[in-house]
Parts: sequence; structure tokens; C-alpha cells
Amino acid sequence: MWQTPTEAEYLTLAEHSEYAAWLSTMGLQANHFTVSINHLKTFPTIEDVNTLVQSEGYALNQVGGLVKGSPELFLEQSSTMADKIDFTFADGKQKTIPSCFYEFARRHVMPNGKLFDSFIEGNADKIFDSTSTK
Repeated sequence: MWQTPTEAEYLTLAEHSEYAAWLSTMGLQANHFTVSINHLKTFPTIEDVNTLVQSEGYALNQVGGLVKGSPELFLEQSSTMADKIDFTFADGKQKTIPSCFYEFARRHVMPNGKLFDSFIEGNADKIFDSTSTK
């Protein structure tokens, strides 16, 4: 949909929005996939999932702590750090940049008896740090 950016264009975008820089290189593909812990039989808690993921050698996003949210907020989330890929810019320069990541979410039942089905803005901001280059 748009031409491959130069490294300078990518860096300019990154100054304003790391997500815009990511989008300029990755295009319209999924930024992340979310695994619903509620549907897992072997790993019922977010801590269990985090322990497994880390034991397999994956780095987790620690911005705001490993677990974002709480049962009291009806949502607990964590995420891996994005994989890194080598990218060639339009000017021929190469750079290792973040690609995609996995999020893990455990939703809790609200007082009305329904499962929480929304997002918490403060959590989402921290989850998107999974593609941070810093």
C-alpha cells in the first residue's frame, strides 16, 4: 500500500510513534495474537503461562510488571517481546527491527456474572511496548 521507507523515514516516524514506524515496515499484518488463558486446561493462571514461556527462553514484556491488570480490574495480561528481524530499507540500509509478539489474557467474571470483554487503556499502552526498540 506504500513504498518501503528509508531508514531516515523510519527513524523520523519512530520519534513520533514507534507503532507508526512498525507499521511502515510491517504493513497491514497482525501486530500480535492474543492467547486466551481462560481456554487453557493445563495453565489456568497468568503466572503459570509466564513461567512456561520464560522457561522456553522467551523474553516477556516487563514494562509495568510482568502482569498488567489484576483480578479486581477483571483482566490480567502479559506478553512476549516482539521477535527481531533484519529489514532492508529503501535506501539499502539494514537494521534489526521488532516484528510481532504474543499476548496472554485472563479475563475474570464481573459482578453482573458476565466475563469481562473489554480492554484497560493503561494495560494496552504497556502491552504495545512489546514492539519497543528501546
